Amino acid sequence: MTATTTWTILDSAHAALRDATDALTAADLGRPTPCSKWNVAQVLQHSAGDQLAFASSITGAGGPMENPFTPSGILAGSPAELVEPTLTASAAAFATVDPAGTTPTPLPHGALPAATAAGAAALDAGVHAWDIAVATGQPSPLDDDLAAQLLPVARTIVEPLRQYGAYAPALEPRENDSASAELLRYLGRDPHWTPAS
Repeated sequence: MTATTTWTILDSAHAALRDATDALTAADLGRPTPCSKWNVAQVLQHSAGDQLAFASSITGAGGPMENPFTPSGILAGSPAELVEPTLTASAAAFATVDPAGTTPTPLPHGALPAATAAGAAALDAGVHAWDIAVATGQPSPLDDDLAAQLLPVARTIVEPLRQYGAYAPALEPRENDSASAELLRYLGRDPHWTPAS
C-alpha cells in the first residue's frame, strides 16, 4: 500500500515521481535529462537521496548513504527498488509533523514552517519526476494544479539555493505560460526541453 501523509502537495508529488519511475526500462537509465550533468539514473539517485534527507532531518535516522549531489549513476536494483522506499520514508516522516509548527530540513535554510518544508520536499520530487518523464518520452506528470501549488514554495526557497548550484538561473517567463511552464522556467528549465535540445 502506498504511504500517504497529511500533505496533499507531497502525496501528489510523490505520486508523480513514482509514476515516472515505474515506467522506466533499463534502456532509459543512461538517457540525458534536463539536469545537463546527470542522466536518468543519476536524477533517480538524487531524488531518492533528497527524500531520505528530508526524512532523516525529521526523524534523526536513515539518511542517504551517498551524497545526493554526486550521484554515481550505478543502481543496485531496479529504479522502483531505489525510489519507493525513500518515498515511503519521506511520507512516514512528514506524517508525524505538526502542520502548525516548524520542522528541520536538510536545506541551508534550516528549520522551516511545516507547510514550506513539505512543499520543499514536494518541489524536489515533482520537478525531478518531470525531468525523468521528459527524458524518457513519457507524458509530463507535473500538471498545472500541482505546479500552481509548488510555485509559491519555489519562490520562497529557491533563490538562496541557486548559489549552491541546486537550480539554474531562472528563465524569462512568457505571457501565455501555463502554471507548469511558469514553474519550470523559474527553476531554470525549458518547458519544451527534449533529449535533442
